[in-house]
Amino acid sequence: MDCDVLTLAGIWNSGPSHWQTHWEQRNPAWKRVAHRDWNNPDRQEWVDELDAAIAMSEGPPILVAHSLSCGLVAHWARSESVLSIGGAFLVAPADAESASFPSEAVGFAPMRLEKLPFPSIVVASTDDPYVSIERARAFAQAWGSRFVEIGDAGHINGDSGYGDWPEGEKLLGEFCKQVSG
Repeated sequence: MDCDVLTLAGIWNSGPSHWQTHWEQRNPAWKRVAHRDWNNPDRQEWVDELDAAIAMSEGPPILVAHSLSCGLVAHWARSESVLSIGGAFLVAPADAESASFPSEAVGFAPMRLEKLPFPSIVVASTDDPYVSIERARAFAQAWGSRFVEIGDAGHINGDSGYGDWPEGEKLLGEFCKQVSG
């Protein structure tokens, strides 16, 4: 896949069975944004770490975010950063305002609901424990994102059977072509 990608894992990072890890292994030029503290995320610290990773990219990267990091992208988009990205591929956005949201994550609520200033896709499941399908659809609408519903897929991670997830990788490839062409 010919695009500069930064992967953004959610709280607790993405383990070896997660699709982000599989995709990174097949695409060694892709970089995962590193965080000082994966277990107790602080919004401002994560925004700053994301901004630093974007600054080190060769060109405007595509952000491939999962879970908590979808909200991170929305917060970064409204930060004071002068950097730009090519687009955002947002999978299973966790709702920072729901009761199921991990209490260890600080400062991510309220969710930012302004239109994103770059192309984006939201991919969501109908039975995600961290966001209702209606709320995921509302995020996509507010962010100006294309919305892709993939049915019952849990949190779209290794634990819900989405380790390799070739359909998602194909969708990302199409998105990369769209935003770079």
